[in-house]
Amino acid sequence: MSEELQPVFSIERLYVKDLSLEVPHAPQIFLENGEPEVDMRVSTTNAKLEDGIYSVDVTITVTAKLNSERTMFLNEVTQSGIFRLENIPEEDAQLLLGVACPNILFPYAREAISSTVTRAGFPPVLLAPINFEALYQQQQEGNA
Repeated sequence: MSEELQPVFSIERLYVKDLSLEVPHAPQIFLENGEPEVDMRVSTTNAKLEDGIYSVDVTITVTAKLNSERTMFLNEVTQSGIFRLENIPEEDAQLLLGVACPNILFPYAREAISSTVTRAGFPPVLLAPINFEALYQQQQEGNA
């Protein structure tokens, strides 16, 4: 009796791995006027923890500057998850780890950024959605 194994993809745990906020020019920065320039950097990593269990990290760094020189704030979050992937072909597993898992983690990272920036006394930063599929393809092309 050969029984076909069903593919398994599940979230085991979601958590904030790292969260930091710097407001280097406080309190003077709150007295300055102007429209800040906001820069956002995103990176993803994944690692196999044991058979069928993987860790995925999405790190987002948001920097806001006034007049291109004075940093208003620097906020960084690494949102992480532990995922179970079983009976999935390697190529499909890599796609899940590089695209699906970051898509699951991003809303949590987005909320952490917005909440932290608001608690620091600034207007909330609402990050636009990210195309993790395009990022994954860029990473694959860079590794080829």
